[in-house]
Amino acid sequence: MSGQQDRPGRRGRTHLALRLAGGGLLIAAGAIHLDLYLTGYRSIPVIGWLFLLQVIAAFGLGAVVLVSAGSLTAAAGAVFALATLGGYLLSLWTGLFGFTEVRTTAGIAAGVIEVAAFAALTGLAAMPARRGRADSGPLARLRAGAPGTGPGVTGKLATITRSDGSVQATYDGHPLYTYVGDGAPGQANGNELNLNGGLWHEVTASGR
Repeated sequence: MSGQQDRPGRRGRTHLALRLAGGGLLIAAGAIHLDLYLTGYRSIPVIGWLFLLQVIAAFGLGAVVLVSAGSLTAAAGAVFALATLGGYLLSLWTGLFGFTEVRTTAGIAAGVIEVAAFAALTGLAAMPARRGRADSGPLARLRAGAPGTGPGVTGKLATITRSDGSVQATYDGHPLYTYVGDGAPGQANGNELNLNGGLWHEVTASGR
């Protein structure tokens, strides 16, 4: 039981750590580019405007990643970090828009930060959706023991934890199952069967 309960907690802490790291690293890279822009790069044709756009995008994406846990946002940040690193390497090796970069401490630091940001944001984007968000729908109502909301349903839906740690839905305290003999929606081949020590009934929309 404790292992089942600890995994979501560890996943949540990892998710938060990656989000903070990814957003913070994007902002740090943006700060380095802002300093470079203000201290000379703004006077370089085309490159100056690209640096300014990079600064704006880095600060914007970094802030969004810090406040949002969306995988799409994380993926966008990862692509942005990789593109920025690619632009730096291209200008360093072959030149970009007529400008050839000179290897500097600031440029190397920005490159390392972009690699780290890409790694953190890729890991964040690859993580499954947090359980807390998924539980905002029907499962959350089941866990809270919410009354049925379908037409004519008057019983109470809830959940129980089985001996293996899995969660099972219940209706008015009775566990709900799907019948192994049903292979398509609308089938109820297990209705009124006396099997495995009990009489089984179909739960219909009316709750009976």
